[in-house]
Amino acid sequence: MWTADEIALLCYEHYGIRLPKKGKPEPNHEWTLLAAVVKIQSPADQDCDTPDKPAQVTKEVVSMGTGTKCIGQSKMRKSGDILNDSHAEVIARRSFQRYLLHQLQLAATLKEDSIFVPGTQKGLWKLRRDLIFVFFSSHTPCGDASIIPMLEFEDQPCCPVIRDWASNSSVEASSNLEAPGNERKYEDPDSPVTKKMRLEPVTAAREVTNGATHHQSFGKQESGPVSPGINSCNLTVEGLAAVTRIAPGSAKVIDVYRTGAKCVPGEAGDSRKPGAAFHQVGLLRVKPGRGDRTRSMSCSDKMARWNVLGCQGALLMHFLEEPIYLSAVIIGKCPYSQEAMQRALTGRCQNVSALPKGFGVQELKILQSDLLFEQSRCAVQAKRADSPGRLVPCGAAISWSAVPQQPLDVTANGFPQGTTKKTIGSLQARSQISKVELFRSFQKLLSRIARDKWPDSLRVQKLDTYQDYKEAASSYQEAWSTLRKQAFGSWIRNPPDYHQFK
Repeated sequence: MWTADEIALLCYEHYGIRLPKKGKPEPNHEWTLLAAVVKIQSPADQDCDTPDKPAQVTKEVVSMGTGTKCIGQSKMRKSGDILNDSHAEVIARRSFQRYLLHQLQLAATLKEDSIFVPGTQKGLWKLRRDLIFVFFSSHTPCGDASIIPMLEFEDQPCCPVIRDWASNSSVEASSNLEAPGNERKYEDPDSPVTKKMRLEPVTAAREVTNGATHHQSFGKQESGPVSPGINSCNLTVEGLAAVTRIAPGSAKVIDVYRTGAKCVPGEAGDSRKPGAAFHQVGLLRVKPGRGDRTRSMSCSDKMARWNVLGCQGALLMHFLEEPIYLSAVIIGKCPYSQEAMQRALTGRCQNVSALPKGFGVQELKILQSDLLFEQSRCAVQAKRADSPGRLVPCGAAISWSAVPQQPLDVTANGFPQGTTKKTIGSLQARSQISKVELFRSFQKLLSRIARDKWPDSLRVQKLDTYQDYKEAASSYQEAWSTLRKQAFGSWIRNPPDYHQFK
């Protein structure tokens, strides 16, 4: 059907061919992170899928994002015209929402084929059954998924590596992906552990499905030792280390890759003790800022939320019979732990229950590709050798959506690149994926549908502001309330006055 390497390669090629130079890192001086949503269409004749001859699927990148930055809370605006969070995963998801809005418009106006077909209820649509969406990220999401155990091996100077508990004795290598002081940082580059690692090649993808760990090579299944799933939100890294010491060879966990994301107020904080007990795992975290604290939750937390509520958000839920879920998450070559990914994206929500009809905690397939993103920090560091100057994260973020008009959007500091202080507040100073512009696209969709064909949720009351429309998506809001009560009670929410724009 498809492999992790095929998805990664598709995304890397799309980045190189379809995205222009503008917004990309300056060679040998800057690096960035990449994320994308890939649409996979199964063949109409499912009978042709046999072990001897697997069915061929159609793969298409429908949204893409790059970026490493967020704005501090002092720079947030109540007009909805600034991007608060420009991490690649968030840019890719907002770009995906642009794509979904366009596809709903195609479905509602019956002009062209769409990914949506009519639902059973008036004015509602549902995803075609031959389609799924896969999420790709060149690096593990910041926050909980990036708290990865380090094992002690014999001395050999090389890039820092991490252990794949499910493989025999293979170790994957990657250089320090993020330098101290950057908005996205995952590990301590000054740790002596970076000098005590063994380097061996990895050729297989790792998969976590349904709480079990599997070893999967490209093209055929292989068996391998299975370690227990780590799902407890209260499990400390000390507990994690104790569990993972059952790995072959009884290797000792001596430290963890660090995340720059800070624990949210109300959560138990990190112990910050030396070594493996530095972080407490399973906690909600906010992205770090440079002096000015952000209100942006970590990408690990946001992706865990998407796995329960869907990627479409509240506005689009008005038109959908069921949420749009991701079927798989694929991570590029980087420091990686299956257990950490499973814990962060699915384990923390596994006991959430009593959700509204259509919502549920999804069985998310998690894979890693062995292909490295050429403009990741690791790859750029390896290429630049002794080049002068410091390697820094690229300040721009790129958004790309599979839409006919203005598919590309390049921003810096939350505004379109080149925006000046004088132009802030004008139409040209809005990103296509800002809240206000996505709301504008939603209103344009409404205007093209006869009022008597609107879904009930939009006809029962007079709605005016962005907040009004979000709150009127009752099933989505009920699911979000349930998720907060049962798993994410300390989630930081922006005050309602930041959503009062029209």
